[in-house]
Amino acid sequence: MAFKTGIEWTESTWNPVTGCSKISAGCLNCYAERMARRLQAMGVASYIKGFSVALHEEALELPNKWRKPRAIFVNSMSDLFHEGVPEAFIRQVFSVMNRARQHRYQILTKRSERLMQIAPSLPWAENIWMGVTVEDERNIHRVDHLRKSPAAVKFLSLEPLLGPVSSLVLDGIDWVIVGGESGPGARPIEERWVLDIKEKCQGAGVPFFFKQWGGVKKKKAGRLLQGRIWDQMPDIRIG
Repeated sequence: MAFKTGIEWTESTWNPVTGCSKISAGCLNCYAERMARRLQAMGVASYIKGFSVALHEEALELPNKWRKPRAIFVNSMSDLFHEGVPEAFIRQVFSVMNRARQHRYQILTKRSERLMQIAPSLPWAENIWMGVTVEDERNIHRVDHLRKSPAAVKFLSLEPLLGPVSSLVLDGIDWVIVGGESGPGARPIEERWVLDIKEKCQGAGVPFFFKQWGGVKKKKAGRLLQGRIWDQMPDIRIG
């Protein structure tokens, strides 16, 4: 339910919820769904339901057992604000994050409407970062919803980036991650889309993190953009 990860912008994952359902274009080739089906076929108990939404109360207290501070991606295998996750369970997750404050928690959602509805009543400690995924121009509205969240750090994951986001405005945003789609059926990313976002970040003074070009062979495609690695992050320490 929790392990070290190869995701470049975090250190560990914690999955008190697993499973999800498709909501927009970025979900088409979901890596989490592929992994969940594989784990189900292997007989892993936590994935007995495959990629259907499942709550794992036994995993809730794991961050309290990790003494060394770390960056934790919350629900890499799900969406905490999925309509199948009861608000009471979301509050339990937030309770743990408030108690285990040695860590930095990074939450991502595509369900920005539900985030906007629930966020004002949640306990937002400074170590809880909130982000939304925006894969194309059609989903720019998620950024506006995120701005209304009380989270101390608000970030965007523009991955998989499926098109230009020319109307993107970064007011109130603290960090931007960009990446291409990877794995079977990966859709292409164009350099000009990435450079436009980088320039917006530089103009707004927002840290820019380029995760990958993606593709079927993502390691071969690498992370270089204009000959360098871009791994900027907000200057906020944990622990």
